[in-house]
This record gives sequence, C-alpha cells and structure tokens, in this order.
Amino acid sequence: MCGRFAVTLPSDAMAQLFEARPANALPDVPNYNVCPTNDVHVVRSGDTDRQLLPMRWGFIPHWYKTPTDGPLLINARAETLAEKPAFRSACRERRCLIVGTGFYEWTKTEEGKRLPWYIHRKDGAPMVFAGIWQDWGRDDPAPTCAIVTTGANDDIGHIHKRMPLILEPADWPLWLGEAGHGAAKLMQPGATGILDAYRVDPEVNSNRAHGAHLVEPLAEA
Repeated sequence: MCGRFAVTLPSDAMAQLFEARPANALPDVPNYNVCPTNDVHVVRSGDTDRQLLPMRWGFIPHWYKTPTDGPLLINARAETLAEKPAFRSACRERRCLIVGTGFYEWTKTEEGKRLPWYIHRKDGAPMVFAGIWQDWGRDDPAPTCAIVTTGANDDIGHIHKRMPLILEPADWPLWLGEAGHGAAKLMQPGATGILDAYRVDPEVNSNRAHGAHLVEPLAEA
C-alpha cells in the first residue's frame, strides 16, 4: 500500500513535465510528509488538454453522505479495481497521475516498533503513481483520488508486500486514456532495479512532522 509520500518537484516544473495546464490553487511544495486527506498534485486529461490540479487524497464514492461515511479509500488494488463498486467506473473513465518524489513504508520489530523506510527512484526522476479520481458532493463537487497499488516487486518486497503502481513516461498517455484502450496491461509491478530504499528517522511516524530531514538516511540504520 501507500500511506505517506513526499513531493518536491515545483508546481511549474510539474506543469512543464506533463505538458499540463496548472490550476490556480495547487498544494504547497516541497512537502516531505503528504498524508491521507491532504490535497495532492494530480494530472488528468481534459477535453482539449491535460490539467494539473489539486485533489483530496482519499477517494469518496458517490453514495457516501459525508466524507467519513465509510472507510478512507487512499489506495485501490489493481487486481480488483475493475470489480469493486467504489472504483469500477473510475477505472474505466477517470484515471489520473498522482505526482510524488518517493513514498514511505514501514516494517515492524518483534516488539511491534514501526520502522519507516523511504523508497525513491534510483535515477532521481519524479515518481508518478497511477491513480483514479471521483468528484464527490452535489452543490460544490470536490475532486478526490486514490493511488492504485500492485504486489511489490523484488526491489521492495522485503519491506512490504504491496507498492504503488509506478508509471513510466511512455505509459502516461495510455493510463490517461489518450492512447486508446488497454490500460489494464499496465496494472502490474514495474521492472526491478528502478527503486532504492533506506531507513529514515521514526519522526515521520507522526503526521505532524515536516522538513527535508525526514527523507535523510538514518545514520545507524
């Protein structure tokens, strides 16, 4: 799964990278501790161009009467994405890209202590997650999103059994629906040898923690 991530790429650089038209009110960057329900940077295809805009991280199905009417849906499993009532329409019609730099995952000691790891691309490129989105609410619809996950590949399987679906630039048009049908073939773990992981300070266990030091390698790890 993916429960926290970092994003450091400036918004104008994102717009240039994705050839997208930026919205006026994008989330502040850098953010080294993006948490569920935060607004995140999302790229989606519009009628005439790509759009870079903020969305709430936490997909809200249309039948929820309030945002807390059911489970907080920050992730959506690729294996069941097309079947789950909450996600199947979005899987077909509302796919997006969610922009990050790296994400956090945790292992546990025998005593139950949570040990955080920071996972990032070895080449230093932005980490682009496959996502789905859904407008929620009648009077003033708010866009919400979830990160699609797959089984972990060998790069990080020793840390966690799940990972975000990470898309390469050549895959973006197909996932966004710009290159026709066939996005289902992308829903599998990516190639190995792309990701690196290292332990970071447990301070990131708090959703109130902020700052670049959160992604620095732990000296004694």
